[in-house]
Amino acid sequence: QVQLAESGGGLVQIGGSLRLSCANSGRPFRGYAMGWLRQAPGKEREFVAAISWSSGNTYYEESVKGRFTISRDYAKNTMFLQMNNLKPEDTAVYYCAVAFDPPATKTGDYESWGQGTQVTVSS
Repeated sequence: QVQLAESGGGLVQIGGSLRLSCANSGRPFRGYAMGWLRQAPGKEREFVAAISWSSGNTYYEESVKGRFTISRDYAKNTMFLQMNNLKPEDTAVYYCAVAFDPPATKTGDYESWGQGTQVTVSS
């Protein structure tokens, strides 16, 4: 079973950047994809980005395309989310999780959630 832990969140100004990491300390992941999801205050958890673990193909929610980049270090079982040009609407707790089947673009596709890391974008 995978055991995921996120890190790298923090407080950043509008237009700033952050890099989130998701480390797996459990069994190596051999499923379909790992992904990032987020939950803003008072809102439902939503899909942000995913990466196919074997092929490296990436998928993004429309509002983050061109600003966020998901990547992975296959050998180290670690995933990253580079977030640039951050906006106040990106403020949320960011979670990483795994999906064993495609399409891995909906919250319900995911399991084995990490504890989350807070990202706050302020002016």
